[in-house]
Amino acid sequence: MSGALAVRLAGEEVLLLAQKALYWPRERMLVIADIHFGKAASFRALGVPVPGGTTRANLDALDHLLALYPTRQVLFLGDFLHAKAAHAEATLAALTAWRLSHPALRLILVRGNHDLHAGDPPARLAIDMFDEPYLQAPFAFCHHPDLPASGYLMAGHVHPVYRLRSGWETLRLPCFLAGAGGITLPAFGAFTGGHPVVPAPGERVFVSSGDTVLEVPL
Repeated sequence: MSGALAVRLAGEEVLLLAQKALYWPRERMLVIADIHFGKAASFRALGVPVPGGTTRANLDALDHLLALYPTRQVLFLGDFLHAKAAHAEATLAALTAWRLSHPALRLILVRGNHDLHAGDPPARLAIDMFDEPYLQAPFAFCHHPDLPASGYLMAGHVHPVYRLRSGWETLRLPCFLAGAGGITLPAFGAFTGGHPVVPAPGERVFVSSGDTVLEVPL
């Protein structure tokens, strides 16, 4: 559906989504890395003139996926809020309104490094909070991809992008980086940027064009 690519990880079929998320059909779970709500607001609080609207863009992107895939739970792989300034009333009001529109949806957050600085989201968002790793066999859901854990890791933190080259032309695309022990997801949030990655031997790279997910031949 919608440019998704089915792959098997630890014996489970999952879908890598063109919208920079992962869907686990058996559990009807969306997995989201590094949404960074309130990042633009945090920059503006520091006097950096960046555009607004990123919270609405993130919520609209989530709603788009919820309309495409039957979902009973959304698991955030850390960095839900960007910083303490993300607790701004406008940001939390938008999040609260969105939460009230999805009362039956279970939300799970595995705390990342930004969450430790920002503090937990308010209780009215009804998010189940866990320190990493959060285990749901066969997967270990983490923020950091190098965390020792029993299970196949799903992580974020890196904001991976892959540089495609053709002659003098280059193109950076968000990517999923998968190896024998885990997969790192691209950053889901608007205004998050990306870090170029070089796959290690045996790792697979799946890039998203925004419309489809393709494996890069290595």
